[in-house]
Amino acid sequence: MLLCGLIFSTIWAVFSVHSVYGFIDQQPDYIKTCMIKQPRDIFINCSTHSVQGLFTEIPKGNPQIGLEILDPLKIPALKILQGGGGPVTVNASLSDVTILGFANTKILYNSVDPKTYDFYTKLFLPRLRIDGNYELLGRILVIPLRGKGVCWFDAQNLTINVKSDVIMEKHDGFHFFNVTQVHVDFSVGGLKLHMGNLFDGIKALEDSTNAYLNENWRPVAESLSPILSKTIEDIMLGILKTVFDNIPADYFLGDLGPYDEAEIPKVLLA
Repeated sequence: MLLCGLIFSTIWAVFSVHSVYGFIDQQPDYIKTCMIKQPRDIFINCSTHSVQGLFTEIPKGNPQIGLEILDPLKIPALKILQGGGGPVTVNASLSDVTILGFANTKILYNSVDPKTYDFYTKLFLPRLRIDGNYELLGRILVIPLRGKGVCWFDAQNLTINVKSDVIMEKHDGFHFFNVTQVHVDFSVGGLKLHMGNLFDGIKALEDSTNAYLNENWRPVAESLSPILSKTIEDIMLGILKTVFDNIPADYFLGDLGPYDEAEIPKVLLA
């Protein structure tokens, strides 16, 4: 399936640019420091608990670094374009979007590559609920869709694997993780959805279409996977950049030591 494009520029209005805010120059009590040069199993256990502490805290938001409240997460608008002859062809937009569920994030695994500092994270969300106003013209599976109204999507038991590409930078006497890209794949244990006012409000057709999509939620979820993966990637990148642009890596990794360009090949001086 070809993902032609997904426009998510308004996410960057939600997550503030780090230069506007001062970085955190004293280690918060919710961040546990780990030693990357420890035996790998010890480090991974420590790192997993450290990231869990971070993800338990950040949904509350942090005005000091310009991090908005993440649960509920409010996004003014997003636009989705997908085509290419697969089971999904979509030209859709959402507005006044509310996303619930990030506060219950469970970190199952977190590792950091000792040479590149890329992150490998596995997390679990019991539920992710999206509410908003939609406008849609397209096709999902064999169903042509057309409508404009209120919608919601409710996914249960999401397991999300995340690889974060990182460049280590240094400024103001600290190391910082510069997260440049996020790659996501996921599985979902259940999906319910509803789109109101389909087919200009023809009630029987609207009800039968929503019923069909819910009864066939698994192939629907699989066909929507590229869209959902890209959406999660954009959200995660916005969150991680806001957090790690403003919280020094030294708080997470206590044995980075003096800056040594020969030892850390991906380090860039800011």
